[in-house]
Amino acid sequence: MPDALSRRTLIRSLAAAGAGVGALTLGLTACDPNGIEDPEAPAVPTGTPGPRRFGAEWEKHLRTVMSWPASETVWGDQLPDVRRDVAGLARAISAREPVVLMACPEQADAARKACGSAVEVVPIAVDDLWARDTLPVFVEEGGKVKGVDFNFNGWGGKQQRGNDSKVARAVLEKYGVERIETRLVSEGGSFETDGRGTLMVTESSVVNDNRNPGMSRDQVEAELKKVLGVTKVIWLAGVKGKDITDAHVDCLTRFAAPGVVLLDQAFPGGPADVWSRAADQARGVLRGATDATGKKLQVIELQQPDPDRITGRGDAFVSSYMNFYIGTKGVYLPKFGDDRADTRAQQTLKQYFPDREIVPVKIDAIAAGGGGIHCATHDIPALG
Repeated sequence: MPDALSRRTLIRSLAAAGAGVGALTLGLTACDPNGIEDPEAPAVPTGTPGPRRFGAEWEKHLRTVMSWPASETVWGDQLPDVRRDVAGLARAISAREPVVLMACPEQADAARKACGSAVEVVPIAVDDLWARDTLPVFVEEGGKVKGVDFNFNGWGGKQQRGNDSKVARAVLEKYGVERIETRLVSEGGSFETDGRGTLMVTESSVVNDNRNPGMSRDQVEAELKKVLGVTKVIWLAGVKGKDITDAHVDCLTRFAAPGVVLLDQAFPGGPADVWSRAADQARGVLRGATDATGKKLQVIELQQPDPDRITGRGDAFVSSYMNFYIGTKGVYLPKFGDDRADTRAQQTLKQYFPDREIVPVKIDAIAAGGGGIHCATHDIPALG
């Protein structure tokens, strides 16, 4: 194994070899795990008391949190390009809502310069950019925001996590948010909710011995209902061992509104593969499923761009439009370079978010690393 094992190299090797995840653990850290050095931030405000609820992403945010990628071990010579994409995304979101960017203390000044004065950079040591997975999953309970710490373990031991495994606690401490403990190991990209009690999950990313050895799907579901306050879990098969996340749901299907889901669709004409078959399986499940209120789901398929027209490349390149982020005033989705497909995706999202600006963002370096805009962002909800 080379010294500099990038995220996309790891994904490529998994796809080629079907490698067992337990043998790929890396123990290197990107920067010293220093504590939080900036002044205390205001606590997250409280709202109306009530039972535990996992809110939808389209609800109002207090702030968006992102991470400044730190590790040359992960990214190698692609790190400058990835940082450029992260900075561009942070600038786009910060034009419409507050953005906090976590950065290693020694990299904080460079991150501020790249992202601009509208982005608040806080010195919290991180390894990589995937804030969706390293932060807690925020819920509302008793009129307060609380955070479920899902014990991030580097997607089943596939990547270094000396700092990223501590990010959840660091953010909860910074904002004075109560930590909810769980025995489950998972990541924020594994879960998608309508805010009304329905949760969509890929079985491959949670019912997996690299995260939750010995736990059955029923046991995992019971714990998810307990810690997230959901009442209905829709299980999709996903794909094990072919990408670093074991097929997170946020690249496959997303809620666009209560009762409405968007589903990734492969560009026509290509050969069937594990991803298109996973989408086919998900389509069958979703068309026969109901949400927590008993309402049947409407499934809207959103086709991927033409692979011959996109501007990004790489064996691990993620060309799914599903990995978009719903901000308080904007919806941010990838701009891949196939003008027809990019426009179609933008128009589709505009139908469901007419009061938000649709903001296409070029993220070729992030996508080449196996992720997208949703993977790089995490919302803290606002109450009241």
